[in-house]
Amino acid sequence: MKTLHLACTTLVTCALTSCSWFTKDEKTKETPRPQLVGRIASIPADRTFVLIQSYGKWEVPSGTTLTTRGPDERAANLLVTGESVAQYAAADLQSGTVEIGDAVYQLPKPSTKPSTPTSDSTPPLDPEPTKIPSEFPENKASGENA
Repeated sequence: MKTLHLACTTLVTCALTSCSWFTKDEKTKETPRPQLVGRIASIPADRTFVLIQSYGKWEVPSGTTLTTRGPDERAANLLVTGESVAQYAAADLQSGTVEIGDAVYQLPKPSTKPSTPTSDSTPPLDPEPTKIPSEFPENKASGENA
């Protein structure tokens, strides 16, 4: 009898845990990782911008924010200016500190999915103002009596 009870308990436990194998877990979705696009090749004396040596064809649009990482946990944010020659591109230093050789990463584009569904029943953001008559009939009548 104890063996039958143990077998049933084991069977139920295995059945319940195996159900979780077939469901999609939201936490395990792989998040897009930053893409390595180049390295810091040159830093002028005024340290307001940098030259990036690209790894491959430079396809980073102007106005894109890039991040850098140095070997000693150093980080910076760069803003692509759109100027590029051969394998080099310019970017303005927005924040942080950089050194020659630091890795340059492009962050993945955020998803463009709407966060909330829209429907036809949603009221407009700027409804037309309600027209208020200058005189109400009851005010006009009371104004004559006063």
